[in-house]
Amino acid sequence: MRGGRRLLCLSGLLALLAAGCASKPEPEPGPPDIDRVLVRKAARTLELHNDRGMYRRYRVSLGGQPRGHKVQEGDERTPEGDYVLDWRNPNSAFHKSIHISYPNALDRTVARSLGVSPGGMIMIHGLPNWLTSPRLAEEYRRHDWTDGCIAVGNEEMDEIWALVADGTPITILP
Repeated sequence: MRGGRRLLCLSGLLALLAAGCASKPEPEPGPPDIDRVLVRKAARTLELHNDRGMYRRYRVSLGGQPRGHKVQEGDERTPEGDYVLDWRNPNSAFHKSIHISYPNALDRTVARSLGVSPGGMIMIHGLPNWLTSPRLAEEYRRHDWTDGCIAVGNEEMDEIWALVADGTPITILP
C-alpha cells in the first residue's frame, strides 16, 4: 500500500509539473505601433504617438533660424505643417536619417510665386558621423545647428528608427 501511495503522489506531482510546463507564457509586449509623429518647434520636442497617446518624447535641435515656416532653400528654417516620413537612409552623413516629405504642393507653389527654390532633403537625423567627442556632442545637443532638419542624439535616433515605419505622418507645429 505504501508503495502505491508514493507512486500515486509521484504521478500526481509529475502531472502537475507537466501541466505547468505545457502552459504558454504570457507574450512579451512588442514595440508599439507608432501612428503619428508630432514636433513642437517652440518646445524643441519630437513626440511619438500611438492609439493610446504619447509613447515617447525627445529633445530636438532645429535649423539655425527656427522661427517661421521654411520658404526657400538655405533659409535654415524647419518646415511647419503636415508631411509624411517617406524613406530612410542608413548611410547618411549623420547617424541615420529619415526623410520628411517637404516640400509639399503648397510649399512648391509658394516658393514658385516668390521666384525661389523651396529646398528639400529635410530629415530627422542623429549627430554628424564625424563627431566623436562626447563633450562636443553635448554642445550640439544644446543648440539649433541644422540647415532645417530635426536632429536628436544617436541613441534616440536608433530608437526612432526602430519604432517609426515609412509612411508615418508627421506634424510640425510652430
